[in-house]
Amino acid sequence: MEEQRVKIAGFGGQGIILMAYILGKAVSIYDGKFSAMTEAYGPESRGGACSSQLVISGTEVNYPLVDKADVLIALSQEGYDTFKGIVDEGGTVFYETDLVKNVRHHAKTKVFDIPCTRLAEEMGKKIVANIVMLGFITAKAKIASKEAMLRAIKESVPEKFIALNVSAFEKGYAHALERTAGKKPKGVVK
Repeated sequence: MEEQRVKIAGFGGQGIILMAYILGKAVSIYDGKFSAMTEAYGPESRGGACSSQLVISGTEVNYPLVDKADVLIALSQEGYDTFKGIVDEGGTVFYETDLVKNVRHHAKTKVFDIPCTRLAEEMGKKIVANIVMLGFITAKAKIASKEAMLRAIKESVPEKFIALNVSAFEKGYAHALERTAGKKPKGVVK
């Protein structure tokens, strides 16, 4: 396996760092790959710019910074605008439909949108929008196996929130499968 470079961007409070942590844990501990994660965030605890990056490889990772990304996951317009230029031609962009409105990319870039915040709100907990997104990208990008992601989620969130987070993951995963099958996902207008 050659390296796969993932950049996740949004704002503080969206669980950007947790997304990278769960994804890194899934690929390195349960899927048997190597990964290295770094993070960056503004001085604000909520609302400021936040990003995380993950390098995944079949061998040890020598350089953990993502200066060119194979995958960009954007949960805010600012995050998308800041990092859209690092996506390799032929890369993949995932973005939050309701928060990222202005999307421009290379002609060969694969682009997927999901209203992960709206889907999380339907569950009664907007805070799990990041986990909805993880379910979606797991189905679409095949970065980590579904089984590995579920194990990593269960071990990375507080025990009293495991069921909620697993449900959020499954909601995002099902949304991706429904869209792949050409069906209109339930409860989503787009």
